Amino acid sequence: MLSAELDYTIEIPDQACGIQENSEGGKEAGTRQPLVILLGWGGCSDKNLAKYSAIYHKRGCIVIRYTAPWHMVFFSESLGIPSLRVLAQKLLELLFDYEVEKEPLLFHVFSNAGVMLYRYVLELLQTHRRFCHLRVVGTIFDSGPGDNNLVGALRALAAILEPRPAALRLMLLLAFALVALLFHVLLAPLTALFHTHFYDRLLDAASRWPELYLYSRADEVVMARDVERMVEARLAHQVLVRSVDFVSSAHVSHFRDYPTYYTSLCVNFMRSCVQC
Repeated sequence: MLSAELDYTIEIPDQACGIQENSEGGKEAGTRQPLVILLGWGGCSDKNLAKYSAIYHKRGCIVIRYTAPWHMVFFSESLGIPSLRVLAQKLLELLFDYEVEKEPLLFHVFSNAGVMLYRYVLELLQTHRRFCHLRVVGTIFDSGPGDNNLVGALRALAAILEPRPAALRLMLLLAFALVALLFHVLLAPLTALFHTHFYDRLLDAASRWPELYLYSRADEVVMARDVERMVEARLAHQVLVRSVDFVSSAHVSHFRDYPTYYTSLCVNFMRSCVQC
């Protein structure tokens, strides 16, 4: 069982997938609810991700939440090592382990760490015989994706390393900066021969289900212009896209600052995807 080594959480409601919240806030028989997969941001705790999980779980959705290890996100990907592909495969294997592979799928992806993992999910959906029949109905991007932004990445890594000794933090930050500069600036043409950057891969992704982008011009980790460029590219591919600029909220803080509005955006998007 590939998923045996994956550190994930799954929440299954008493009445899963076949119920829908009505206008009074209750639950009723109706359109089949999607199974929601949350891909957390770098250093995200399961406790933090569980707050987003509740948006869907209370509405009758099965929810799987998972955050890729930060060292794979910051170092393996920077070195062009596709170790996240293995994790993406294990994540999709979960659907078969729990016998829910026929449910419609909605992805809720956070920051570049979530996007890096999602990139391999997309590739597996298109190339792996076992996964090509899975049905994705939509994807929500929170605070991503962002293109090469070394300063923003260093901010994110510094936040993850904050509990660690100062000397170790400095060493890891310097190591990451050197790797990023070497492979994505100085050796970029060579790196491109064997590894496509996740942002470039998503610009031309073959997926055509609806996408919702939740971002902020106040984000100092992922630039708003990167998200907006992605939105324009996806629209050019005839993808049904909606984007919302929260203006003042920080990186992955839109739900914290605007819980009611954020929830309504996610729930309405989920409903529209299922009905399409």
